[in-house]
Amino acid sequence: MHTPLHLPIRLRHGWLRFGCWQIGLACLLLTNASHFAFADNTKHDVVIYGGTAAAVTAAIQSADMGQSVVMVSPDVHLGGLTSGGLGWTDTGNKNVIGGLAKNFYHRVYKHYRDDASWNFQTRASYGNRAQGHRASDDDDATMWVFEPHVAEMILEEMLAERDITVVRDAWLNRENGVTTSDGRIQSIRTLDGQTFAGRMFIDATYEGDLIAAAGVSTTFGREGIADYNEPHAGVQTGVLHHSHHFDVLPRRVDPYIVPGDPSSGVLPLVSPDPPGEFGSADHRVQAYCFRTCMTNHEANRIPWKKPEGYDPATYEIMARTFEAGWRNVFNKFDPLPNFKTDTNNHGPVSFDNIGANYDYPEASYERRKEIIEQHERYQRGLLYFIATDPRVPKEVQDEINRWGLAADEFTDNDHWPHQIYVREARRMVGQFVMTENHLRKDLPTPESVGMGSYSIDSHNTQRYITPEGYVQNEGDLGVSTRGPYMIAMGSLLPQKDQCENLLSPVCVSATHAAFGSIRMEPVFMILGQSAATIAALANESDVAVQEVPYETVRKRLLDDKQILEAPAGSTTTQHANARNLKSIAGITVDDAQAKRSSGWSQSHATGDFYGWGYHHDGNARDVVKTATFQTNLPKSGAYEVRVSYPASDNRSKQTRIDIEHSEGTTTHRIDQTKPVGDKKANSLLLLGTYRFDKNQPAKVVISNEDANGYVVIDVVNWQPVSER
Repeated sequence: MHTPLHLPIRLRHGWLRFGCWQIGLACLLLTNASHFAFADNTKHDVVIYGGTAAAVTAAIQSADMGQSVVMVSPDVHLGGLTSGGLGWTDTGNKNVIGGLAKNFYHRVYKHYRDDASWNFQTRASYGNRAQGHRASDDDDATMWVFEPHVAEMILEEMLAERDITVVRDAWLNRENGVTTSDGRIQSIRTLDGQTFAGRMFIDATYEGDLIAAAGVSTTFGREGIADYNEPHAGVQTGVLHHSHHFDVLPRRVDPYIVPGDPSSGVLPLVSPDPPGEFGSADHRVQAYCFRTCMTNHEANRIPWKKPEGYDPATYEIMARTFEAGWRNVFNKFDPLPNFKTDTNNHGPVSFDNIGANYDYPEASYERRKEIIEQHERYQRGLLYFIATDPRVPKEVQDEINRWGLAADEFTDNDHWPHQIYVREARRMVGQFVMTENHLRKDLPTPESVGMGSYSIDSHNTQRYITPEGYVQNEGDLGVSTRGPYMIAMGSLLPQKDQCENLLSPVCVSATHAAFGSIRMEPVFMILGQSAATIAALANESDVAVQEVPYETVRKRLLDDKQILEAPAGSTTTQHANARNLKSIAGITVDDAQAKRSSGWSQSHATGDFYGWGYHHDGNARDVVKTATFQTNLPKSGAYEVRVSYPASDNRSKQTRIDIEHSEGTTTHRIDQTKPVGDKKANSLLLLGTYRFDKNQPAKVVISNEDANGYVVIDVVNWQPVSER
């Protein structure tokens, strides 16, 4: 998010200084009314407020439907996170991404088919890895991984092809800049005095400032479990879905300045406040960070430098995390073309500035500027700390100093992303509220205007002190949606008695849990196109957006290649990135079918699983948790018993497995840090051959009794010996 022109800033015209692509972009900017005053007496069919990728697709769809449209962008650089460093696309199931969103990824594909686009690296040496699928998909002519400047260039080209007017660095006057009459917005005014009148308005910002200023109901933070009967709502103490918490470490981390002495005070970056009751609502917001674009290619590398106001004491919690055994700093240096990265948060202490953004959603522009700058100082300081502090392990320090910021990215902003990752801010409370239960298909979703498929994903919201006196993070979620899900038309629409000509494709009407999946950039692009479609159809019939017949919307969206239902076979059996359950011979019971005691958590953060994911015990050390895999075998006789699980270095090396068979019970202890076998071969770990009676249920019980790490469960398989 940029800072308004009337505040002290660095960003402006520096993009003219470097390289051919910046010069080309400058021409596009000049043709799109970058900094010119706008005629006050012009009334457009559609006024779009925002500079995100969703704003771009909304503008394009409006123009393609014959609407006069203007983009009023507080940003100078368009694209939001899509062009702001998030080049390792959170696709989920790419088969449900259609329309203008898919066209964008098709253009990325075409760009990287040109050898001239590989200026530091060959296409062959880059490889072809993305999030669970191929980065470049020749069969579908799409590419899902890209450099920041490439994304911005493509989005600008798409706008220029339609000759869409873009007014940049134009910030909504949030106090009195929205003029309404008879339940409709008539015009909006920006801080520099420009007025934009329109028939329809679309708020495509991450913050939802226009919907709030128009008097539409909004919320932020987390609902409680009781609000919508969502299992993963509210405070989630003890729920440890990914590895972004301190239980992955061999030793506990002390939160006090003098270890063991609460009277000495609490370390920086740790909250002294209690976390709240499990499942209760709060106004905490999941953590933000910058998705920095790094490189280890010397010719393009900017070395780390000491940020202004740097104090190594700020990062004492990082030093103690290293002392406790943490080494996986580089796990989310996800590769982009030309030896670059999309660098994401990973681990108990990382680039997420946990707890520093609680007042961001409704803060003034000035206060948001302070929060953004504080996040930049924190993240730059953390990188400098890892690169220079003597308490950092040598192998980590040597590796980080091979990296630096990419010299050819974000050249007008000291090579730092121009967009902070606002993972979540305001959310509209609209005509229909999407919940976790809709995403997981426990409740039906009406009137689909697009699809999502990524897991319900929330980053941590707080770092607190446990009753036992050690540091812990809270708020991290990784919950399967059980395949692609529909997004309701009503979630883009305000309640009719609040506003009749406004739509919100980014700050959609959803709970915190549901928004954790919907918030992905491809989905925002999809919903931007759908919102513009509804707006244009409302204009054509001169009705409120809430009165547009869904069948009319549906027909137009399908004509424009939007995907409104999951393709056949994509929602019934397994996750898009899973091993194939049907490939296993014999009788198989998945973890979702097992009888589990309370406390198991579902995840699919680690690969090499079957079905919709796997369950883990949260590394619980004080409660014995069991999972019983039971089946009725078709005939008596000898069976080989096998198991599979996703291995990782934080797993238990002595996981207990009890096999109940005709001759008694046999106990095994297995090392779940060791991979089961070749993913392509769908191999399972053989535990032995046992006799079973078809008149008695066959049982395998997996527990965390005496475990020394995470216990994970995925599948148990019985295979008749005669079938070998």
